[in-house]
Amino acid sequence: MAQSGGVSRQHGKSLKQKSVFAAIHLASFLVSIWLLLGGGLELIASWFGQADVVSDPQRGLLLLACTLLYFTRHLLTLFYLLARKVAFSEVFGLGAFMAFFEIGFLVLGCGVFRQTVVPFSLIDGVALAMVLVGSFLNSGSELQRKWWKRDPANRGKCYTGGLFAYSMHINYFGDTVLFTGWALLTHSLVALSVPAFMAVSFVAFHIPALDAYLSQRYGAPFDAYAARTSKFIPFVY
Repeated sequence: MAQSGGVSRQHGKSLKQKSVFAAIHLASFLVSIWLLLGGGLELIASWFGQADVVSDPQRGLLLLACTLLYFTRHLLTLFYLLARKVAFSEVFGLGAFMAFFEIGFLVLGCGVFRQTVVPFSLIDGVALAMVLVGSFLNSGSELQRKWWKRDPANRGKCYTGGLFAYSMHINYFGDTVLFTGWALLTHSLVALSVPAFMAVSFVAFHIPALDAYLSQRYGAPFDAYAARTSKFIPFVY
């Protein structure tokens, strides 16, 4: 099964594709910087008939920091963690999606449409903790698997340890936690549609396709692991 869940499962460097992906993400980050610090948000506000003043720049800086964290982790994934091939269809599709939510979160969180300052509160502390914990669950679990597979004795074996012992797809769960926290930082209900969409796509599409691929590749060891381990949310599902 060369492809499952909409992505290739064949190993390969795909340096050209990964470099273009990184460039698209960098462009999204630079646009976010310009929007917040270069007057772009005031321009957007004026287009929608709002006052040409960004009402919540401090929240914007926090959201920009989240973008920087995610961009840094994306580079780690592309050029160190990811062993499979990356197609240009994935590059442009996911690149556009990343730009959409990163810029969208910034615009919503800076008060372009509400024109009021939302004071930082306990909700923001919880949301920021979710961003950090979700980032750790995703990148931390991937690093554990990468280091384990680096041992020649583990070649061809299914990794079931570390954070993956608590959830078969702890990396997907981590991303869902991360994006839920990121969306909460915007104080916009519209932003919560992004993590909701991601969770549904993971559970309904990506996880079943990936499980079918892993079952075919690893056989009985994977099936036994799947029978005893939560699929997505640790200890719940």
